[in-house]
Amino acid sequence: MSNNRTAERMSLLHAESAFRIMARANALEAKGRNIVHLEIGQPDFKTPQNIIDAACKALNEGKTGYTPTEGISPLREAIAGHCRTYKKVDADMENVVVVPGGKPIMFYTLLMLAQAGDEVIYPNPGFPIYESVIRFSGAKAVPMPLLEKNDFRVDLDRLKRDINERTKLIILNNPGNPTGGMLSREDITAIADMVRGKGIYILSDEIYDRIIFGEQPLSIASLPGMKDQTVILDGFSKTFSMTGWRLGFGVMNRELAGHMTMLMANSNSCAASMTQWAAIEALQGPQDSVGKMVASFKERRDYLIEALNKIDGIHCVMPQGAFYAFPNISSFGLTSAEFADRLLEEGGVAAGGGSSFGEFGEGFIRLSYANSLENLKIAVDRISQFTRTLKKS
Repeated sequence: MSNNRTAERMSLLHAESAFRIMARANALEAKGRNIVHLEIGQPDFKTPQNIIDAACKALNEGKTGYTPTEGISPLREAIAGHCRTYKKVDADMENVVVVPGGKPIMFYTLLMLAQAGDEVIYPNPGFPIYESVIRFSGAKAVPMPLLEKNDFRVDLDRLKRDINERTKLIILNNPGNPTGGMLSREDITAIADMVRGKGIYILSDEIYDRIIFGEQPLSIASLPGMKDQTVILDGFSKTFSMTGWRLGFGVMNRELAGHMTMLMANSNSCAASMTQWAAIEALQGPQDSVGKMVASFKERRDYLIEALNKIDGIHCVMPQGAFYAFPNISSFGLTSAEFADRLLEEGGVAAGGGSSFGEFGEGFIRLSYANSLENLKIAVDRISQFTRTLKKS
């Protein structure tokens, strides 16, 4: 028996299953197996060279020390400009807090706003850390079902019923992980109308909002009266293929920005200096690499969804953004976890079980098409062979 007596709240936190699956896939590869990795949400593109060069320049100039807790002023100005241009949100640098990665914005927002007795509504299926940190904050986690029959959009009538006097925060993720679904402008406007002027905040996770294949998503913070009720979560990992650089940011009203800066001061001190200088180049330098990456993702998406829908027993809604497919595999009589486990062990394809993204993800698997078209074709062949085997058994 372990002598470690950790606080009870530690039992409320859960890890990301994608990293667990990746570890298992890597272990199989170490034994000589060939695995197609579709489990992890990481662009397979190199960080653009101009961003790398900017980081090297910062290092060579000795920009290696502490920075202001809320981030360096030139980056916060650049982020505010980015928000005005791409999100149509009237932000200034005083609204911006820079953090090491996107997750701290989730963590800090919930620690700032939610506590025992409060309710937080979150997308389900959705990024699993939402529910984990809601529970850690002491608040009640209230799922917002995103159903296949509704193209993984919000059921506005149900959401309206679920909002009550205990609701403190609603989390939106647009485009969404794991489904690739998008909320329409009408959806966002309706949600804003439900909460405007009430003591309910929105955490708007917009980390994928430049990886889209149609109309630019509407940021709820851009709507009248909503900027002060919204915390925007965004970062550099997905758009600029900078997952390992660990740099994200939040945009919020000045009072909340002060509280978030205090949480940063008591935990991380500051984000790394050289990555912040590189991020300025990411935002203000050439943007052609983003367009090329999105075009490649669209080509892969179009192939993958068409190919999956040709497999007997699988059907998949066309995702509108991000780089995930969320095919329905419920016809095979396995749980999503069983299907994903066996697909890895028997089929050589690493995928995420839908239930790891919440109860409403049961019956689905998540496939990341942040992999080459060649590897996606191999994966589809293996999935097809695997499902034919299941049909025979």
